[in-house]
Amino acid sequence: MSEKKNHRVLFCIGVNQNFMDSPADEAKQVWQAFSAMLQGIDGLPGLNVLGIMDDDCIMVGPSQTAPWTAYIMADVPDIETVTAACNFFRTTPVGDGTYKLWKYCRVEARIGRELVVPA
Repeated sequence: MSEKKNHRVLFCIGVNQNFMDSPADEAKQVWQAFSAMLQGIDGLPGLNVLGIMDDDCIMVGPSQTAPWTAYIMADVPDIETVTAACNFFRTTPVGDGTYKLWKYCRVEARIGRELVVPA
């Protein structure tokens, strides 16, 4: 029997216009929620974050599609864990919890496998 392989997942994160339109205090609350979301993803059982990239210094304005604002590359054991990671955008409260993180940013997961280059 072969060993079960992890999925290699690229979580593509886009910031939307609601974040761009928010006043400074609200934007700070979004950033705190974003941090909680990242910690939640990093804490999922079996998920191993390989790296996070943010291109907000060279991208101005909201990202509707590629190129995205930020990326998380991770090895993930199963589709259920990918779904759980995406759900942090739906469930992480911003500020008093009236809104959730997905009002301000979006996520799309691209699932593949580790590419091993033959010698």
